[in-house]
Amino acid sequence: MDIVLRLEEAKDYEVVENLTREAFWDVYKPGCDEHLILRQLRESEGFVKKLDYLAIDGDKIVGNIVYTKVTVENNSADNEVLCMGPIGVLPEYKGKGIGSMLMRHTIELARKMGFKGIVLYGDPKFYHRFGFVNAEQYGLQTSWGANFEEFMALELSEGSLSGMSGKCFEDKAFVVNEIALTEFEKNFPTKESHFEERPSKHK
Repeated sequence: MDIVLRLEEAKDYEVVENLTREAFWDVYKPGCDEHLILRQLRESEGFVKKLDYLAIDGDKIVGNIVYTKVTVENNSADNEVLCMGPIGVLPEYKGKGIGSMLMRHTIELARKMGFKGIVLYGDPKFYHRFGFVNAEQYGLQTSWGANFEEFMALELSEGSLSGMSGKCFEDKAFVVNEIALTEFEKNFPTKESHFEERPSKHK
C-alpha cells in the first residue's frame, strides 16, 4: 500500500462526502451527520483550504482531514486557533496508519503557516500520540464553558497557547439541521442503521 497525500479539489467533493458518511456511519449515533458538516464547513469563511488533505491509495480516495478557524474569547482579547475535524478514513482502511499520516502532515503544515494551536474533540488514546493534551492545561474551554478529556489542544510552538485561556467558539457550520440532513441523505445510496445504544455507566 503506497499512500499519497494531496489537497482536496472540487471534483473530489462527492466522493469525499460519501467516504465521510461511510467512516462515521453508526459510530456515535444512528446514521451520522459528519458528511453534511463537511459540506457546510467547506462553504464557511473559517474553512482552511490549504489544510484540506486527502489520502490516496492508487486512484482511490481513502481518507480526508479538514480544519476550520476557531475564536478563543476571553476578557482581554479574541484569539484564533484551529479546530481539526472531521477526519475520516474508509472502514476497510482503518488501522493502517492513514489517519496518523494525515494528522502529522497537516500539523506540520499548520505550524509552518503560523497558527498558534489546534483544538479538537476525540479519543485521547489516539490524539495523545501527536502531543494533544486536555485543553484545560491551557485554560481553554468549550463554547459552553466545559472541560473533559475528549476536548484537547496542541501547542504549535513553545508557549504559543500561553495566555490564550478562554472559551473556544467553533464554526457555526458544525450545527446540523435535521431537516437539512434528511434532504442531504437523499443524495446517497440507501443505508440502514444498526446502531445500538450503549447502557449508561450512571444508570
